[in-house]
Amino acid sequence: MTSAQEASEILHHSPAAPESDREPTDTPSDLISQVSQADQVVQIQSQQADISLLPPPSETSMQDYYRLQQNLLALTLAFSAVIFPTVWWAYSLNIALNYLVGAFTGVLYLRMLARSVGRIGREASSANSGGFNSGRLAILIGVLVVATQWQQLSVLPVFLGFLTYKAALIAFVLWTAVLPAKRVL
Repeated sequence: MTSAQEASEILHHSPAAPESDREPTDTPSDLISQVSQADQVVQIQSQQADISLLPPPSETSMQDYYRLQQNLLALTLAFSAVIFPTVWWAYSLNIALNYLVGAFTGVLYLRMLARSVGRIGREASSANSGGFNSGRLAILIGVLVVATQWQQLSVLPVFLGFLTYKAALIAFVLWTAVLPAKRVL
């Protein structure tokens, strides 16, 4: 062992120095600011890593996505076209029109959701925002608030009409799982 290594070992194994001999340490607020700065650096690096991990969108994948988008929209409209006259026959025109308001809101929500998903990976601001697009949710909330305040609208048929796009989505998934080679529409 060299003398430098021996001195280092002695210093590390020696009892702690008295309080007056110690060097001043950082204050808690300094430590908190250092930790928050380090956390910000880690977040930026992870966002950059996430963006770099995404493959660039190819023409065929975007065409597949647009085809999926069109199929879901067409299936939602087909479900609405079948359910509307059925509700009119089973209940009344007023309830059927309430359903239609909800179904229209669901189609609008689906279009906004598809447009938002289509922008993922193409815009750097969407990756950095990390936020939830509350405009889509505001449409549903707005329609439900109008339905509760307006005497001619009923909340349940409007809400069930909104959920028509979910039924179409479930049917599409089941269809593609059972018969993957056949087209839905």
